[in-house]
Amino acid sequence: MAATPGDRRNPGRRPHSPARSGPSAAGRPERKRAERERVATVARARAEEKQRSRLTGRAAILVLVLAVLAVSYASSLRAYLQQRHKLDALESQISERESSIDDLERENERWDDPAFIAQQARLKGYVKPGETPYVVVDSNGNALTNSELDDPSSVGDQETPAWYDGVWDSVKVAGHPPTKIPAPPKKRIVGSEDE
Repeated sequence: MAATPGDRRNPGRRPHSPARSGPSAAGRPERKRAERERVATVARARAEEKQRSRLTGRAAILVLVLAVLAVSYASSLRAYLQQRHKLDALESQISERESSIDDLERENERWDDPAFIAQQARLKGYVKPGETPYVVVDSNGNALTNSELDDPSSVGDQETPAWYDGVWDSVKVAGHPPTKIPAPPKKRIVGSEDE
């Protein structure tokens, strides 16, 4: 059986002898019991304190280890997610470039067709030998583009007068001839009688 702090003997003390008599002898068992209880209470408190302090130290170490692991895994996870994002971006870039390559290969195959080459040459303004090219110009003498020619509103007046409007206008002029005669042109007209 292990010795408790109350059972230890101090070297400076003499052991108690049970044969003593007197007024203090009667209160000894109660004092011993009270002292044992006090010593037991102190021992329990120290044991609980040791257990608490050991548990707290262990918990602190555990928390520290978990924090270090969390930081290291968080940085690794962040690096992984960044690399995954870059990888996804590169994969989408690769797919875009592959589709662009496919489009260019189809365009290259089209240029192998003589009919396509002739069509592209006509769009650039080239004509075959023996053909006469015509250029449509606006009122300022500038050439009209294909987009302007395709838009009927930009070419000219859409509404041509009906034939009977022209007839009626000539009837009106015949009834009221102009009073002023226009001056002759200052330039000579080639092929006229004045030559």
